[in-house]
Amino acid sequence: MVSRQTKSKAQALHKPSRQETKAHLKTLVENSSVSHVRNTGRIVKYGAASFTRNIWLSIAATLVMIVTLVILIITVCASLILTATADTMRQKIDITIFFTPGTPEETLSIMADEILADQNVISAEVATSETEYNNFITENADNAELLAALEDEAMHDHMLESMQATMRIKVHDPNDLSSIRQIVDNSELFQANLDANKEPTYDVNQAQIATINSWATIAKNGGLILSAVFLTISILVIFNTIRMAIFSRREEIHMMKLVGADVGFIRGPFLVEAQICGIISGLIAATIALIGFRFLAPNLSGYGIDVSIVSRLFETNLLVAVYGIMTFIGVVIGTISARLAIQKYLK
Repeated sequence: MVSRQTKSKAQALHKPSRQETKAHLKTLVENSSVSHVRNTGRIVKYGAASFTRNIWLSIAATLVMIVTLVILIITVCASLILTATADTMRQKIDITIFFTPGTPEETLSIMADEILADQNVISAEVATSETEYNNFITENADNAELLAALEDEAMHDHMLESMQATMRIKVHDPNDLSSIRQIVDNSELFQANLDANKEPTYDVNQAQIATINSWATIAKNGGLILSAVFLTISILVIFNTIRMAIFSRREEIHMMKLVGADVGFIRGPFLVEAQICGIISGLIAATIALIGFRFLAPNLSGYGIDVSIVSRLFETNLLVAVYGIMTFIGVVIGTISARLAIQKYLK
């Protein structure tokens, strides 16, 4: 009896060494990590089981979220395409000023130098009447009847005498041509040589650009409104899906609370269920957008619409990022919806 008491006192007085303390802490950390991984695995397992248990509600929530994400990506792509198309058209715009037939090349060069002094001007190319006539012949090289008629010397001379000399000007900002107008209107040399029968093409293509810009605005605003509507519907559907899941598992949840289950362990499966819905929705929505764009892109390009910026998004090296972003948005929507339902019903 004495020896046992002596032994227990010795053990009580024994202080663990530093190595023993480190080994004990290491064991605790490893056990905690293993327990955390095990709990996370169980949460994912129970969340997946809950997703399949309420399969019809899960499918409905997934479909609504797919529609939301498809509308969102269409809005973004349409805005990018229309904006790029308007920018492309601006770059192609040139202002043409017409001069009387026979205006000398030296005079045209002097007027071009006046225009080039304007900071808004990128370039100014001049063409004499003879140059314009040669360009006309080249453009109509396939018209045999016209070429045959122009072989007549009288017809040739008449066409040459009626061809205006031109100056084609490219600008940085086609929306602000006031400085160019001022030069043309106030320069005596310009006024002496302008063709009275043909006005400068200041406003050509401006109406088309304004139309495309308005389409871009409508696409952006309309898409955002539709996205907001379907986003609200998605949140409500997922909210009700989680609410039904909580209601169907109320007894199980009560038992888990009685045995001391962690709050995160109880809430986790419902979050996982909503996140699975978001992942599936994001992947399907990105696939639908990819297939739809590749189907429509050739037709859009045929109408002169610039789809290059979106084409780069759907190339192989950026396609993973598109799928990742869409999946992330789906997960965020699902998580927010689930948290709202959990906070309200999981008391």
